[in-house]
Amino acid sequence: MFLFFFFPETFETVIRQAENYTISLFRTTYRNMAAEASTAVKELFTDIGLFVLNSELSIEESVHRFFDALFPLVYNHLINPGLTDIAVDYSECLRMARKDLSPFGSIPKISVSQMVKSLVPSRIFLQALNLGIEVINTTDHLQYTKECHRALLKMQYCPHCQGLTQSKPCMGYCLNVIRGCLASMVEIDPHWREYIRSLEQLSNKMQETFDIEKVLLNFHSLVNEAVMLAQKNGPKLSVQVNKVCGHPSRKAGQSSDQVLDTSKEKILPKVTRPDTEETLSSKRNEFIDSLRLYRTFYGAVADQLCASELAAPDGLSCWNGVDLVKR
Repeated sequence: MFLFFFFPETFETVIRQAENYTISLFRTTYRNMAAEASTAVKELFTDIGLFVLNSELSIEESVHRFFDALFPLVYNHLINPGLTDIAVDYSECLRMARKDLSPFGSIPKISVSQMVKSLVPSRIFLQALNLGIEVINTTDHLQYTKECHRALLKMQYCPHCQGLTQSKPCMGYCLNVIRGCLASMVEIDPHWREYIRSLEQLSNKMQETFDIEKVLLNFHSLVNEAVMLAQKNGPKLSVQVNKVCGHPSRKAGQSSDQVLDTSKEKILPKVTRPDTEETLSSKRNEFIDSLRLYRTFYGAVADQLCASELAAPDGLSCWNGVDLVKR
């Protein structure tokens, strides 16, 4: 059941990959603002990673904060470029006005909706995995009672007193002893079965709604659409910005050496999509399939121990706790 421990790393890999896709968009398509935009991108995906790992963050606020930070960059480099960057206070005014001016249309709201619908189930899924890990770790270090130790000692070694060093306990005798020793583990069985059933349902739900991998790895496309929309509506936005923030005030100093890209079509950077068998969804399905094999683990562990190791096979003589008998 190693996938319990592997799965969180897979989530982290997808998040980092989506972050790299988005940073690559700016480095290849919007180079003038790439350095500043990278900071906002990294902050957003750091928040996403923390949220999935159960941090008390608001994804809605994180996404809106990203687009708030993006608007001054788009305005400065694409809509109203100048010889120097806009002043800090003017940039802050643009950031504060972003929601009201809506330069990116409905894309921020779409991003929030997709993020929430994909990240919340993923967060719950990881919480459930952590619970499973706790159960496994707890049952892996069970403390046996003195009565259990005595029963095991009697079952394994009492035949030796009669010179029966090669004999094994009968199946019924073995089951009585081992089930008694593992009584607390057997009590877990119905809860463990329900736990696996719930994970199956949650996994199916994650496939029916927005898949986290598709949402995150497509985020850079939404960002590109948002930037192009703002650039397309640049003249109208400039008028609105002038009313809210006044005419642009710029930093004194050297030229920012901006090169205005006036092309309307922005070509997305080529990104390498993961092979189908390597997707997060396929890994999740693989995990659920492997977990199903352990559905009866806690209820059947005594039977497995006796049948595979401790008890005598059918047809052979065995020790019943008193004598050697033929079964």
